[in-house]
Amino acid sequence: MFTQEHILTALLIFIARIADVSLGTFRHVMIIKRKRCYAFFIAFFESLIWVYAVSRVVTALTDPITSVAFALGFASGTFIGITIEGFFKIGDQAVRIFSFKGDVLSCFLREQGFRVTVFDGQGRDGVVKMLFVQVKRRQVKKVF
Repeated sequence: MFTQEHILTALLIFIARIADVSLGTFRHVMIIKRKRCYAFFIAFFESLIWVYAVSRVVTALTDPITSVAFALGFASGTFIGITIEGFFKIGDQAVRIFSFKGDVLSCFLREQGFRVTVFDGQGRDGVVKMLFVQVKRRQVKKVF
């Protein structure tokens, strides 16, 4: 049967895995954004937490609850890390707009400070303008 100590150990492993996997998500974003110093420090703490979690599992190999906590922490950390990154909205995004009034719209967006590239296109109902707008992810809703 599981003792209070087994349950506490499993809970600590679960929380540690959530923390290290969530940090890993941010580390990947920092690597993509070429933020080497941030990625370095995140990787340091991520690996410290991972070593702690693995060492707790290895010392309790006969206790299946620790392995389950390790796996559940990994899955939960993935979900939580992606969710948190979505709140921070780090980086840029290209927004594509197709419009019959692309010239007017592109002028308006440029006046608002957005970077816009315009292409001519042929749509189902005739000539359209294709606008590619480079925006910070936090500003995507302002374009619409």
